[in-house]
Amino acid sequence: MRPAAAPTPAPGLADLAPDQRLRRLELTVTRRLDGLLQGQHRGLLPGPGSEIAGSREYRPGEDEVRRMDWAVTARTTVPHVREVDADRELTTWLLVDASPSMEFGTAELDKRELSVAAVAAVGFLTAGTGNRLGAQLLTVAGLRRFPPRAGRTHLLSLLRALLAAPRAGGADLPQAAPPDLGAALAAVQRVAVRRGLVVLVSDFLDGLPDRPADPAPWEPALRRLAARHQVLAVEITDPRELELPDVGLITLVDPETGRRREVWTGDAALRRRYASAAAAQREQVRRALRRCGATHLALRTDRDWTADIVRHVHTQRRLAAAPAATRGGLA
Repeated sequence: MRPAAAPTPAPGLADLAPDQRLRRLELTVTRRLDGLLQGQHRGLLPGPGSEIAGSREYRPGEDEVRRMDWAVTARTTVPHVREVDADRELTTWLLVDASPSMEFGTAELDKRELSVAAVAAVGFLTAGTGNRLGAQLLTVAGLRRFPPRAGRTHLLSLLRALLAAPRAGGADLPQAAPPDLGAALAAVQRVAVRRGLVVLVSDFLDGLPDRPADPAPWEPALRRLAARHQVLAVEITDPRELELPDVGLITLVDPETGRRREVWTGDAALRRRYASAAAAQREQVRRALRRCGATHLALRTDRDWTADIVRHVHTQRRLAAAPAATRGGLA
């Protein structure tokens, strides 16, 4: 009996020609997500604009009479003026983790390719007049910086750079210490001087403590970023990181350190312990991101990432609309 032929893997982003894969990625994003993010960000500072942000008491000599909030004034018998959110350009900073652990993948896309897809979704849908996109790419060769610029050409060049980023094991790469996610976050804070959007794309496996109650080493830097900017943390995972299949004896390799261990996956108890530990680790990451004040978006290599982004956007819209509806009812 001849052994069954190995199944041909489904083509991923890396199997396509550069121009073709970027064109296909752009079409996927714009067709399925168009209109969900464009024009939907608000200014982070009060000023001239069109979005009502509340009311405050009128200050003679400082406020314009045409900004009077007559409904609140009549209700309180004290003159009030409307405050609005400023219409400002959005500057988005990306921090993309391209460390060795992001090269793993057992589905149609590996984690690195899924991170590029997430960056494309953010880039295509936050593009607009005056909006700029900057990035910092964390690779085995160090931190690579891309200054913020506007335009589709800049976005496509950034995506090409992400796809072509060096991978672990390259002969021409310097022997350096593993990338530090906390130091990369601190670097973003130094360059992101204007308030805006910071998008962090990673698997968040960098230096997680053994005790779930202990903070991750990157938490302080992320907390400082979230105090000034709106932070979106995109968590990238693969199904084999969450559970082991029953495939007999396998060799597991830590991509960050190169350590190897042989594991007999036929042991059901071992598979249960692995799944339990993986679930606890993911919960540890979720709690750390919540403590830092970052919005959490989880993407998996074996799921429809566009559908996950759509669900996330709709959820954030509902949460953002609730306070606005309350203000409108009180005004």
